[in-house]
Amino acid sequence: NEAVLFVRTLGLTIFYTWVTVRKHKVVETGIMAHYRAADSKREQFRRYLEKAGVLDTLTKVLVNLYEEPEKPNNALDFLKQHLGAAGPETADVEVLRLELTELRLKYEAVVEENKELKAKLAQFESSHEEKHGDSRDAHASH
Repeated sequence: NEAVLFVRTLGLTIFYTWVTVRKHKVVETGIMAHYRAADSKREQFRRYLEKAGVLDTLTKVLVNLYEEPEKPNNALDFLKQHLGAAGPETADVEVLRLELTELRLKYEAVVEENKELKAKLAQFESSHEEKHGDSRDAHASH
């Protein structure tokens, strides 16, 4: 037996046509029509996610979780962490991390400089008072 199936779509209807041949003779033919319902919103949404690469990305992250030898205590945190790493903004995040590190170093340098300047000011004020006496005492004696 050799069967040949032809499928043709016309609008929302799918036509299946077949021919069965036995010993070079047609023994059966048939046609069947199947009405295909308009795409549901769910199917449209699935295609949207597929086109955007969401399904592929989610699948990869879930496979990574599956292949983890020691499963994390919080699977949701694992997914969030790995989805964030998989996104196109990873470079932006890295730039921001470097900038944050640089700003922290600058902040620490400014805090240290502030301490040094306060110490110098205190030293200057005490040396000034020793040379000129307390101005409040001078005014009180007059």
